[in-house]
Amino acid sequence: MNDIGNATMGQIPIKIEKIHFIGIGGISMSGLAEILKYNGFTVTGSDDNSTAVTNHLKSKNIQVLIPNAKENITNDIDLVVYTAAIRATNPEYIAAKEKKLPMMERAELLGKILDGYEKSICVAGTHGKTTTTSILAEILINAGLDPTIQIGGHMNRNGANYHIGNSSYFVLEACEYNNSFLHWKPQIGLILNIDEDHLDFFGDLNGVINSFEEFSKNILPNGTLIINRDTPSFDKITKHVNRVISFGIEPSSEYTHIWGTNIDDSANGIAFDVMKNDEFLTRVNTPMAGRFNVLNVLACFSACLALEIPMEKISQGLQTVKGVKRRFEHKGTYNGAKIIDDYAHHPTEIYHCLEAVGKRDRIFCLFHPHTYSRTKNHLDDFARCFKGADKIMVLPIFPAREPFDPTISSEMLVEKIKQNGEDVIFVNNFQEAEDYLKSELTTGDLLLTLGAGEAYKVAEALSE
Repeated sequence: MNDIGNATMGQIPIKIEKIHFIGIGGISMSGLAEILKYNGFTVTGSDDNSTAVTNHLKSKNIQVLIPNAKENITNDIDLVVYTAAIRATNPEYIAAKEKKLPMMERAELLGKILDGYEKSICVAGTHGKTTTTSILAEILINAGLDPTIQIGGHMNRNGANYHIGNSSYFVLEACEYNNSFLHWKPQIGLILNIDEDHLDFFGDLNGVINSFEEFSKNILPNGTLIINRDTPSFDKITKHVNRVISFGIEPSSEYTHIWGTNIDDSANGIAFDVMKNDEFLTRVNTPMAGRFNVLNVLACFSACLALEIPMEKISQGLQTVKGVKRRFEHKGTYNGAKIIDDYAHHPTEIYHCLEAVGKRDRIFCLFHPHTYSRTKNHLDDFARCFKGADKIMVLPIFPAREPFDPTISSEMLVEKIKQNGEDVIFVNNFQEAEDYLKSELTTGDLLLTLGAGEAYKVAEALSE
C-alpha cells in the first residue's frame, strides 16, 4: 500500500492504495484524481452523467462509474473522497458510512497533500481566482520552478486543470465556499477581493469576511499574506499575519506596497508600470484584456517578489500568459460578429466583462444564471450590471447543487432588467437562443456568453 506521506504528497494518517471519488467529474475532483493516479494510487470514481471530463479520466485509465450507486462502494476501497456539494442522501455516501470506510472531504485531502510542499501558494478571493492562479502558475513554469498546480478551470497552455511538477512549489486555487480553503495552511496566501457571494452558505458579507479572516490565520507563521488594499475589513484580516504585502491601482493609501499606474488597456491586452512604494520597478505587458486584470497581475507580481523570483523572469512570464478557458475566451466569429465566452456568474464579474469589451456596433449578452440562491440574493444587482449591452438574453436558471426554488426565476430577472430600461428577452433553451442570434448577428457586433452554466454551448455552436 501507498502512504501519502513522502516529501511531495503531505501526510495522511492511514495506509491507502485505492481511492474512490464521489462526483469525480467536478473540476477540482478530476484534477486531484489525476494527481493521485500519477503518484501511484489506484483511483476510481463515479458521477451522475458522462461528460468530456469523465471521458478524459477514462483515457487516463481511471475507472469512472455512471451513475452514482451504492454498488460502486466496494470493500476494497481504502478511502472515499467527496465534495462539499455531496448531500448526505447520496447513495454512495450512505454506503460508505454503512461500511465504516475512511472518508475525507476533498479540501481536507488537498490540505494533507499541501502540507508536503515547502512553498505552497493559495489564491483566494471572491472573483478572479482561476485567472490569477493560472497567471501565477505560468510565471513559475516559465521561471523554471516546475510547480504542481491545481486550478478550477482548464488552462489554455495544456488544456488541463492541473500540472504535476517536480519541485517544492504548489499553486492552488482556494475556494471560500463551504469554508473549503480553511483546510489549508499555505506559505503564501493571496486575497484578491471580498464581495457578497455564496450567501446561501455565508448569510451576509460579514460571514464572508469572517471566513477570509480565518484563512489569513492559517498562513504559516513565517509566511506572507498578499492582499488587495481595498479589501473590506482590511485591518481585521491582516492583523493575524506577520508579513503583509498589499497591492492596488494607484496608491490608495500609504499602506499600498505594490501598485500599478500609467495603465494602457485595450481589447488586445494591458500594459502598466509597477511601483513598489515610490520606486519604479518595471513596465509589464500582458495579452490579458480588461482593467480588472491589472489587479490580478499585481497580485501575482507581489507573490513572485515574496518568492524572490527575479524581476526579468516575472516580466517574461507575463508576456506569454495564455489564460484559462471560459475566462474572456475568444471563441470565434459568426457572420462577422465576434464571440467571447466568460464564466462570469456574479454581477461584479458581468460588469467587468462588459467594461473590457470596448466599443462595438452592438453588444449581445446571453446569460445563464447560476443557482437559485445567487439569482435571488443578487436580483437587483443582476438587473443593473448589464449596462452597456444592447441586447440581453436570459436562459432558465442553472440549478447546480440546489433543489428547485419556486420563489425565483429567470422571468423575474428579465422583468427587473426591463425596469432599468434595458432591451432584454427570456429564451427557453439553447436552440432558441442560437436561432435568435443567427437572425441578428452581423459584422461589427459582439456576443458575450456569460455564466457558470452552459451558455458556452451556444458560443461553440455559432463559432465558425
